[in-house]
Parts: sequence; C-alpha cells; structure tokens
Amino acid sequence: MQEPIVVEVRRSGVVEAVHRVHAVAVRGGEVVAAAGDPAHACFMRSASKPLQALPLVRSRDDLPDDELAIACASHRDTPEQIAAVRGLLARAEATEDDLELGPQEGRPPELIHNNCSGNHAGMLALCRARDWPTRGYHLPEHPVQRACLGAHVEAAELEPGEISTGSDGCGIVTFALTLERMAHAFSRLESLPGGPRVAAAMRARPDLVSGPDGTDYHLMREASSWLAKGGAEGLLCAAGPDGTGVAIKTADGASRAHAPALAAFLGRLGVELPDLAARRVLNTRGDLVGEVVTAC
Repeated sequence: MQEPIVVEVRRSGVVEAVHRVHAVAVRGGEVVAAAGDPAHACFMRSASKPLQALPLVRSRDDLPDDELAIACASHRDTPEQIAAVRGLLARAEATEDDLELGPQEGRPPELIHNNCSGNHAGMLALCRARDWPTRGYHLPEHPVQRACLGAHVEAAELEPGEISTGSDGCGIVTFALTLERMAHAFSRLESLPGGPRVAAAMRARPDLVSGPDGTDYHLMREASSWLAKGGAEGLLCAAGPDGTGVAIKTADGASRAHAPALAAFLGRLGVELPDLAARRVLNTRGDLVGEVVTAC
C-alpha cells in the first residue's frame, strides 16, 4: 500500500495540523492511481447524490438543469439555490411540509433551508412520477430508498448484500462502500441510463450543486469537463471526461484537506489544478496568516 497524501496546515511556517488523505482513481474497471488504502470503507453520505438522482432522471424527462442540479446538491442556502428547490417542489406537487428532514443548525428554521432540501425535493418528485406514497419516503423500506440502493448496486457493480447502510444526517439512507468501489461507480456514471443527463446538469450548474467553500465547486469551475460531489466526514468523489472516477477521503474527516490533496492526486493523472494546490488561512480581519498545502 502506498503512503497517503499528507496535507499540512501551516501558520508562519509552523505546522499546526496534519491530515492524511486516502485516494484512488479507477478507469475501465482498473485502479490507475492510488495513495493510501483504496480498500478503505466509509459511508458515501452526500457524495451519493448524483447516484441517488438516477432513479429520478429515469422517471422524469421534464427536469431543467437547475432542478436536477439542486437534486444533486448540498446547497449553501443562497437565494438562487432556494429558488431551485422551490421549483423542484412545485414540479413534485409538494410543499415544504412534505420534506422529511430537520432544521439545520445555523440556518433559518424552515426545512427548505437544510442543505439537503433539494435532494429530498427530488425524492418527492420521484414519488410523484412513479405514483408512490410520499409519506415515509426517507425510510429504508420505501420504494425511493430501495431505488437508490439499486442505483448504487448498479453503478458500483456490487450485490445488495455487499453494501452496508445507515441513516444519513438528513434522515435518508446512506451507503458504505470502499473508496475503490466509489471511484468505480463515478467512473461509470455517464455510461448508465440517465447518467449523462445528471452529469450535464452538474457541470452546467456547479453554483447550485455546492458553493465557493467547496472543493467540488472549484473542480467543476476550473476543470469544467469534470464533475464532483463532496460528502460529510472528509469524502469527495469525482469523474472526468475520459471515464476516470476518483474518490478521496481524509482520515480524520476534515474537508479542508480536499483541495490540495485533490490537486496533488489529479496532477499524477495529468490534470493541473494550480488554484487548488494551496488554500489560504485567514484571520477574522481577512489577513493571510497561513496555508493548507501538501507536505513537501
């Protein structure tokens, strides 16, 4: 096993923190690059959202880019993002009261402001298209969650019993895979029915999928042929135009290591991302006081 990527947080030249990042790239079913442990397993959390959108896009051909992108999003509660959620709820013939998630700390109490509200609105739109009951859509036994499990089984080429499940922060089912299988699933996304439509919407509207504090947002802005989606506890999955799938996971769950780690790892594959190679550390005055970079 190769050593993981080491990312340091430095202030005035002093190392304040160290993050170790596992990473793997898969193309054509084969590992083409790895750092750390490709067999490391974790829950995909919100990195699942492009896969969870597959049953939706296969059931509806009436979704514009903004509504499909917000179904794949962990949004930042911007007015434009909330407008996209409202549009998707209207298409689902649903209201905020139908959202089966809770309020998010630090945001207004209305459920639409939860960063997973677009994902949940997409599940309600799927219910409407398939004539499934909307009540209880977040539960493992509901057809929506069974369809999402099926999408992960299909993309990762696993058997249902090989995927462990849990409850995500917003209440829906989350799926545990190895990083190698996550990368494989993302490598296959655009070859699956509905996958090109999901990928096109994410590439067209990275501003709805994420925000300027997200490495997934910056990758899609700086390398527009790529798509990416971050997940909780330091996970990020991505896919390139040549069918390369990538998964990176910070061992301690810190997402601040993503940008320099991803830049270093994709650099091995010939994808140059100089603007991601170092993240600035600012104090409350806005002064530059440090950086987050890969170790030399």
